[in-house]
Amino acid sequence: MEENELDVCGYLHVHEDKVAEVRRLLPDDDTLSRLSELFRVFGDETRIRILYVLFESEVCVCDIARLLGMTQSAVSHQLRVLKQARLIKSRRDGKTVFYSLSDDHVATLLRQGTEHVHEE
Repeated sequence: MEENELDVCGYLHVHEDKVAEVRRLLPDDDTLSRLSELFRVFGDETRIRILYVLFESEVCVCDIARLLGMTQSAVSHQLRVLKQARLIKSRRDGKTVFYSLSDDHVATLLRQGTEHVHEE
């Protein structure tokens, strides 16, 4: 079978009712674009590591740097990306800023993603 044959429907009949139903259920372009950006943030191993640290505990930049063997500057850069994507939040306690996951949705994404990669 040639590669381009995989893209061709063997039965030349479009199921218009199914197409219309699915089209109606698809998210709008803005939502799809934002979702794509969100998953792009998840596409970096360092950011995933940071998210997993925050999945376990609220910590400061120093703690993350020590845990991951990174510089504080490199961690801070990744934290900015994660914060812009609204995946993490921060709180100040005196001079120290502590980071944590922004909500249970992020924890669920990490948990379900981990389950998925361990499926056989």
